[in-house]
Order: sequence, then structure tokens, then C-alpha cells
Amino acid sequence: MLSTSKIQYIQSLTRKKFRQKYNKFVIEGEKMAIEVLQNQRIKIESVYALDSWIETNQALLKLHLDKVISIKEKELQKISSLTTANKVLLIAENIDNKLDNQLLTDDLSLYLNEIQDPGNMGTILRIADWFGISQVFYSKGCVEIYSPKVIQASMGAFLRVSFMEYELADLKSFAPKLPVYGTVLGGDNIFQTPIGKPAMIVVGNEGKGINADLDGLLTHKIMIPAHSPNGAESLNAAVATGIVCALFRNL
Repeated sequence: MLSTSKIQYIQSLTRKKFRQKYNKFVIEGEKMAIEVLQNQRIKIESVYALDSWIETNQALLKLHLDKVISIKEKELQKISSLTTANKVLLIAENIDNKLDNQLLTDDLSLYLNEIQDPGNMGTILRIADWFGISQVFYSKGCVEIYSPKVIQASMGAFLRVSFMEYELADLKSFAPKLPVYGTVLGGDNIFQTPIGKPAMIVVGNEGKGINADLDGLLTHKIMIPAHSPNGAESLNAAVATGIVCALFRNL
């Protein structure tokens, strides 16, 4: 049985301050657990799983046998943040992603300015993964990447996309000639504006858009025009990111 202190430790990782204190985060569900265990970049602290899952995945777990803890369904439900726990829960160390300046200079990248919704953040990582965008940068005001809701929404994209906190001004200093496209209301119609790669695409906060203090760092301002004058005021941040990324990837 799991001790009370161990249960409290795992439960504490649902809160940002404890994830930062311990430099650990939680991964739940069979699909993501398998991906994580196959990924040599991820350092695993422990694997909590039902006996049936351990038995089925013995080959996958052979390098982590000293970290595997067999637990019952009731125990798994206690430590899970999901409504219905899903057979396995992993605790891993935060990922030490490094800036690749060559990729920054030569390819597409995303910069997220104060994205607040965990679902949007996770979905944007998934969009970046889908379109082969290897680096996603974000500002201090963004929701934390290691939030369980972000990890779940990313559907494993956090394993394949490098995400890093940076000031946009610093990134511009690394690649001063890099075009920076900001998605803003009142910008140029993206379907009628010449766009090209390499580039950085800046996505603003769900309610406020891109901070005014970043305005001078944008080399191009673009928008997705509405086709109904009586429709929604704006697009969801993740939806807009998907449309923009599709256009840039299909030049």
C-alpha cells in the first residue's frame, strides 16, 4: 500500500508550486505512459500501475523495474487527477529543453504571449507537433506547461516539441533578421499578405491579444478575416494558431 506521505507527495504535484519545488510532473494514461517510457530524454522517478498493466508491459518496463510500484485501483484513483484513473501514472523530472539557434533562424517557431488556458496551451503544442514546428517559446505570463491539463491536452506533443520560456526581445537578438508575424485584430488579411519562411509566429492572450510592449518587435501584423459580420468577435487562440501554421507550412 502507498503510504500517506507518498499519496500526499503525488497529490501535491497537481499544484504549480510543488511541481516547481520538486522539479517533477505527472503523466497519466496508457498511451502517454508508453511514449514516455520509450523516450530516453525523459528521466522517470516512479511508475505507479495496476498489476495487469505491469504484466502486459514487462518488456517496456525492463529498464525501470526498480521504479515500478504495483498499486490497486482505489490507490490509483486517490493519486490521479483524472475523473476516472487510467491504469498507470508516472512521475518524471522536468525536461531540460535547449534553444536551437539554427532552427530558430532557418525554420518556423511559435511565441506564445500570456496564453492562460491549459487546453489552449496543450492544443497549441499538439498543433506545433502536427506541423513539424520543433520549438515553441512562451512568455512568463503563460500557463505552466507542466500543468496536468496542459500535458493531457498536448496528447504527447510535449515529448516531441521543445518548449522554453524566453523574452521575445532576447529571441530577436539571437536572430535579428528573422521575420516576426503577430496575429492581431486589424492586421493585414493573411490570405492576401505575402508570408514566408523562416518566421516566428506570435500568438497573443485569449482576451487581450499580444501585449502592447511587444508591438515594436513585430515585423508583420496579420489576421484571419471573419466572413460573417454578425458572427463571433474572435477566434479561439488554438484554432487561429492552427490556421496560421497550416498556411505557413503550405507555401
